[in-house]
Amino acid sequence: MKALDSLHDHLVLHRRAHRLAEILSDVVPLNSTVLDVGSGDGEVASLLVARRPDLIVRGVDLEVRPKTRIPVTKFDGQNLPYPDASFDTVLFVDVLHHTTDPRILLREAVRVASKSVVLKDHILQGWCAGTRLRFMDYVGNARHGVALPFNYWTSEQWQDAEQQLGLQKTAEHRSLHLYPWPAEYIFGAGLHFIARYDVPQLPSNS
Repeated sequence: MKALDSLHDHLVLHRRAHRLAEILSDVVPLNSTVLDVGSGDGEVASLLVARRPDLIVRGVDLEVRPKTRIPVTKFDGQNLPYPDASFDTVLFVDVLHHTTDPRILLREAVRVASKSVVLKDHILQGWCAGTRLRFMDYVGNARHGVALPFNYWTSEQWQDAEQQLGLQKTAEHRSLHLYPWPAEYIFGAGLHFIARYDVPQLPSNS
């Protein structure tokens, strides 16, 4: 298992982080304050800021690591510790499928974001999709003690949540090319997406 972990780190981990930052830099709105939910050590967020110095990014996570590349605050996994509309954008990178009900955090994101929610996650579709996603999740996260409920949604489930929460999709990327060939052929195409959604605007008090 250590050999597999080492191979994953060498061939996948940093390539994935740089590729995600590259795509996210085209998706996150200009001059945004961003809350990165489940930020980990902040590698993706820090790479994003390097590409987009107009952004101000803060993180929250269940456990704050000893060293992080962005400021990170601890939270309980369900309630974001910020007032309504306190960030322009809320960002999730491979977080929601680690929860038992993604709608809980999505609803919190809609509350905390004044403009948009940006989301990278999986779509359960295609040949042996569940098996492939579980393998990726286990290799990437089990050694770090990350919860693995393997809660992957179909396109229809994502669409239902978008409608329930009033999210309006304004951008989407489906071919992310996160992995080197031939891993991309097995673990890439069709299983990943990045999307930006406009959030419903709070009614004015005036």
